[in-house]
Amino acid sequence: MAELSTPRLTLRQWRSDDLEPFAALNADPEVMRFFPAALSREESDALATRARVGIDKRGWGLWAVEVAESSAFIGFVGLAEPRFDAHFTPAVEVGWRLARSAWGKGYATEAGRAAVEHGFDELGLREIVSLTAVLNERSRRVMERLGMSHDPADDFDHPSVLVGPLRPHVLYRLRRDALAQPRFRT
Repeated sequence: MAELSTPRLTLRQWRSDDLEPFAALNADPEVMRFFPAALSREESDALATRARVGIDKRGWGLWAVEVAESSAFIGFVGLAEPRFDAHFTPAVEVGWRLARSAWGKGYATEAGRAAVEHGFDELGLREIVSLTAVLNERSRRVMERLGMSHDPADDFDHPSVLVGPLRPHVLYRLRRDALAQPRFRT
């Protein structure tokens, strides 16, 4: 199993003591603002279990993230395969969900860089995508800082969101061959 490190963060396999703080962040209405609903404890635990099993099977996935200095769990960042059909699937996406206390510190970008580099350098991926609700400006800025590009022709209605303002989604892409240019904006 791959464990990734950055100057400030560790992306690692999930542990049982991650479940309580993970449930708290999944129940936070502000963290879940761009999702159809907050998660119950059972739903949150099931998501963590799927992430753990995925890492066990493939050696990569949605890693638990902790701050290296304090070992505090702050959420997840990593790579996943979308579980729905769309014009861009099959694909591997980079994604994140962090506790509000971790926002505004550059953690999503820092950990996202590590995940993207792992995807290209270790897994040999040709492209990594990222997606979010059109309204989610914070995540869109992280995608842009990762060097991802957005083409409005790629935007789509998320098939798991039946109605409402969260259904329209943007798709950002980063191709391995684009890495000849500087990888990331700071």
